[in-house]
Amino acid sequence: MIADFASFKSDLSLSKRQICRELYHQNRDLIRVRNEDIAVGNLVRIIDSTLKLAASKGFHAMSLRDLSADCRLSIGGLYAYIRNKDDLLHLIQAHGFMLTRRTLLAYTQDIACPRAKLRTAIKAHIFLSELMQPWFYFSFMETKSLPDVHKKQAIDVELEIEDILFGIIQEGIAQDVFAVEQPRLVASSCKAMMQDWYLKRHKYARQQVKATQYATFVSDVLERYLHPTPKL
Repeated sequence: MIADFASFKSDLSLSKRQICRELYHQNRDLIRVRNEDIAVGNLVRIIDSTLKLAASKGFHAMSLRDLSADCRLSIGGLYAYIRNKDDLLHLIQAHGFMLTRRTLLAYTQDIACPRAKLRTAIKAHIFLSELMQPWFYFSFMETKSLPDVHKKQAIDVELEIEDILFGIIQEGIAQDVFAVEQPRLVASSCKAMMQDWYLKRHKYARQQVKATQYATFVSDVLERYLHPTPKL
């Protein structure tokens, strides 16, 4: 179970280097640097610079020369990690989706109660997107720019995240914990509410809403909708 954002952050212990170390191991066919520590450090710089430049001038307007200058790697050095901007986009997208899937499954797989399981899945997704907001925002906005094969992979993984929520709701229906006629639509709506947190972060900042508050709100809304109507 996840109590709040602070406990989630402490438990997950995410760091840029840990994330990029996984990225390095998963893309050894693309990254041609043998020294792992050097490669991981440079991946942190490359991704930080990409997210910064994408936010300030747009990913399409950003050139590899811009990226080279900002992350302080030569163009030749950059090519040891990516061949082009499509490779860069794919690396960021693939790892962000993988991390989301892994986190949701890790936090929910041992929970038997559907209500607790759904609340935990919602908290895990919102808290992870809070920790990695620039990455999540970038991944969502740039999916449309992926080559067709990678775009399909991105869409498939997005649907897989929705399927996790759908599966939890179905478990609740089977156990007479939830009562709803359109569980797929509820799962889709839940995913949209979770995405709203990182896509419109400024809106909630103006309202002084914190991640724990928002996760609790989304959980409460869904639970009230899913709760069975008392029998007369």
